[in-house]
Amino acid sequence: MPPPDLLDSSYYGPLFRLLSDMDADIAGLYAEAGIEGVRTRFVGPMIELSRSGPLTIKEIAERRAVSHSAMSQTVAAMRKAGWVEPAEDTDGRKRPVRLTARAREIVPFLQAEWRATEATVRALDAELPYPIMSVVADIRAALSARPFAQRLREHL
Repeated sequence: MPPPDLLDSSYYGPLFRLLSDMDADIAGLYAEAGIEGVRTRFVGPMIELSRSGPLTIKEIAERRAVSHSAMSQTVAAMRKAGWVEPAEDTDGRKRPVRLTARAREIVPFLQAEWRATEATVRALDAELPYPIMSVVADIRAALSARPFAQRLREHL
């Protein structure tokens, strides 16, 4: 008899699937609009670049509050998909990136989707018996006292 699927028997599985399903629904909007190759994790950096112009990976990471490593991987994937390209740099060390012309064309849709997602989550929050964003804030507070990585290592 094969072992049970870890996600099916997982306490964390329902949350993981919920977030994955919501992410897939957002990605479905891009497909419906005929926008191929945009991952949902690209949207924040693309909107940031549209507002500010060329930025380094470090600058994008700081503005998006993610690690340099995570943003480096995201920017590499965005470059491969044709959404960003190297920008001119006067000192040659910073290596900023900028949106491609193709990316600039879809930014208005991405901004509209972002606003729609925010409105949808707020409306969903209003339907719940307790605000989900309060739960998120409580989780963040608990993790600031004892980080998730530390907790994870304790259980490993």
